[in-house]
Amino acid sequence: MVFMPRTARRAMPALLTAAALTLAACSSTDDSGGSGAAEDATTASADATEADSERITVVAAAYPLEFLAGAVGGDLVTVESLAPAGAEPHDLELAPAQVNAVENADLVVYLEGFQTAVDDAVAQTSSTALDLIPVTLGVEHEHDHAEDEHAEEEADTEDSHDGHDHGDLDFDPHVWLDPLRMAAAAEALAEELSALDPAGAETFHANADALIAELNGLDEAYHDGLASCERDVIVVSHEAYGYLAESYGFEQVGLSGIDPDTEPSPAKVREIEQVVTENGVTTIFVETLLSPDVAEVLANDLGITTALLSPLESEPEDGGDYLTQTEANLEALRTAMDCA
Repeated sequence: MVFMPRTARRAMPALLTAAALTLAACSSTDDSGGSGAAEDATTASADATEADSERITVVAAAYPLEFLAGAVGGDLVTVESLAPAGAEPHDLELAPAQVNAVENADLVVYLEGFQTAVDDAVAQTSSTALDLIPVTLGVEHEHDHAEDEHAEEEADTEDSHDGHDHGDLDFDPHVWLDPLRMAAAAEALAEELSALDPAGAETFHANADALIAELNGLDEAYHDGLASCERDVIVVSHEAYGYLAESYGFEQVGLSGIDPDTEPSPAKVREIEQVVTENGVTTIFVETLLSPDVAEVLANDLGITTALLSPLESEPEDGGDYLTQTEANLEALRTAMDCA
């Protein structure tokens, strides 16, 4: 037994009472602090919900338009893409929830003729929609690539190629591959968003101007990078690069036309063999979303190589974005065309 003096034993009740009061006070303080933190978290969540509800909701038909809407809209918009990452967007089918998203969006950004399901959803709903095809078709490039002579050559060969050539671009929805056409789309989108949210107009136009400056830089890089090349013909998996070819002075020949699901006919294969031989083509370009089997077999038969050229129909898989992939495409073209 531990000996305790009488005076200490008398003092114990008082000490215990004081300790109990102290603990109660501490507990009250902790509860108050915890309650305050919970209230702060609830308030922050409510503020975030309110901020989200104040944002413009934009539904984008595919990745390039998702990138565009995010770049121009910034923090003032919420963007949803209808085409999932890693999926080929040409044959997109919409689930009922996606059609509902189109219906309820403040703005739908799409390219008429690119995805039938999106065209139908826009036509069947009361959504506000911005078709960027008309906005981009009137864009002109200022450059000197012996255009008149090249145009005559194209006229002579146009009837010999399936799919689309420079004369058939009105049927090609891949306008985003041309940086200047993408810049025109950015300006049009800023105007549309400003009409929906006048208070954000300054932000939308500032964001668009910043993006346009980068796109103009890409345009200059393409003009400079492709100005002097050994070859001016490329062979591709599907003919998505018509605007790019028209703007920067080269020609594309595809295993498939605009529709990537079209299998090349024996006649098309023979044509490509002739193009490769006559033009000294060293590369057949493949894509991440399409099987490279046919291209690899043909390249092997012809003793040439394959390389990646992205039509940017889906988000880049390496963590990049539209801008970085467009730069990578330029380097791939320069290598394949043997540019100085």
